[in-house]
Amino acid sequence: MKNYRTILLAIVVLSASVMMAQSNWVSQVEDMMERGEFKKAEKFMQTLPKKVRVAEEVRIDSLNTIMTRIRKDFTMTPDEGKKLIKEKMPTVSDEQIAKWKRTKKIEYMIIDGQEWWFRKSVRNLWLLADELKENHDADKMETYNIRRKYYLEAMQSPADENGLRDWRHMNITFYLDVNADAVPAGETLRVWMPFPYENIRQKNIKLESSNRAVTFSEGSKHHTVYMEAVAEKGKPTHFEYTFSYDVAERHICQQDLLALLEPYNTESAEYKEFTGNYPPHIIITDDTRALAREIVEGETNPVLQASKIFDWISMTYPWAGAREYSTIKNMPEYVMANGHGDCGQVALMYITLVRSLGIPARWESGWMIHPDEVNWHDWAETYFEGIGWVPTDQSFGRSAVGTPMNSYYTTGIDVYRMASNESIGDKLSPEKKYIRSETVDFQPGEVEWRKGNLYYDTWKSHLIVNSREKIKR
Repeated sequence: MKNYRTILLAIVVLSASVMMAQSNWVSQVEDMMERGEFKKAEKFMQTLPKKVRVAEEVRIDSLNTIMTRIRKDFTMTPDEGKKLIKEKMPTVSDEQIAKWKRTKKIEYMIIDGQEWWFRKSVRNLWLLADELKENHDADKMETYNIRRKYYLEAMQSPADENGLRDWRHMNITFYLDVNADAVPAGETLRVWMPFPYENIRQKNIKLESSNRAVTFSEGSKHHTVYMEAVAEKGKPTHFEYTFSYDVAERHICQQDLLALLEPYNTESAEYKEFTGNYPPHIIITDDTRALAREIVEGETNPVLQASKIFDWISMTYPWAGAREYSTIKNMPEYVMANGHGDCGQVALMYITLVRSLGIPARWESGWMIHPDEVNWHDWAETYFEGIGWVPTDQSFGRSAVGTPMNSYYTTGIDVYRMASNESIGDKLSPEKKYIRSETVDFQPGEVEWRKGNLYYDTWKSHLIVNSREKIKR
């Protein structure tokens, strides 16, 4: 009888252990991924009970997809990386390369026991290494001169009471082509693409034409047009639309902000929302509060505090090519750990630090559509009571450190923008089933079919500026 009870107890304990293991399988997989044990994580998910695999199909797909994306980002062997470095710096030593790895100037991972370098690591090295600072400073000055030209151009127009000036009427075409046979013929492709939204700087938004029926997003912070099409064998699938809108430059100088500033209404819902956490990338902790207080050095005025945070990030974290956002757990932590960040990463760092001081801040992003460059771009907005939401382009500010334009992008933004996102990581409308290619931001578009997401290597998108016309006011 005693042996029977012992066996029964063992079975109960074992069953409980199995149930517990099944319930926290996600954290186990994430721990394996953190250690670079991808094959182990993949095998573990394959051996989950069938009921779990069926119920958690999308989550399993997402975790496998993240590992695939990390592998796509870390494709360079150490020997390949060293060869590329030595082509430009023949006298570089192995000790110097080892030092760059220790100081995160070269980003790498150990995946399944093998070292892999980030595919952009050598290119990023020329931006991050102190030994190459002189060349980087020359590029930075060239960028500054271009952006100063846009600033001087805008200043020729008087600003209205909201700091708006230099209005333009924009006409833009966006198109997306899915590769031939990316999905079997007869399958339906679901496509989401960016569209501007109305705010103080963007007005009179209009869809001019489209090659397919359009559904506009509802209730999402990612403003999109949605289209569907049936794939044909051997043919790429083309999606295209043209839209127009009016957009203005906006800048409010620090002196005016200080004069207009009022105490925050800390009980308002908006204040609480935009000074709080927004996981996984905006997390306020005791450490972020301590860092923010250290940066502002006792300053208590929100305008001056935000300016100090902005300047500190600009001087501390240079730009470098980024990994896929979906593979990074927390952007500000990543920036601090690696010593660099792209536009979205430093924007999230700025938002987190100023929120840590009780200053409301939020995300905004879309496209930069300058005459010399059309590309994805992310920035922020900072709220000052008595003034409202003011644009803050942390990344562009890096090119103006130590120049007469130092404060322009702290509380201003140029006219060459198309904003389509008011937040990060929101659900798309209509809702997307599988993990997005970009889980944080939304600029190039998203594509899926009934069996999964289609990644960037199966389609391409482009934004074309057809015209920029000055509006007389």
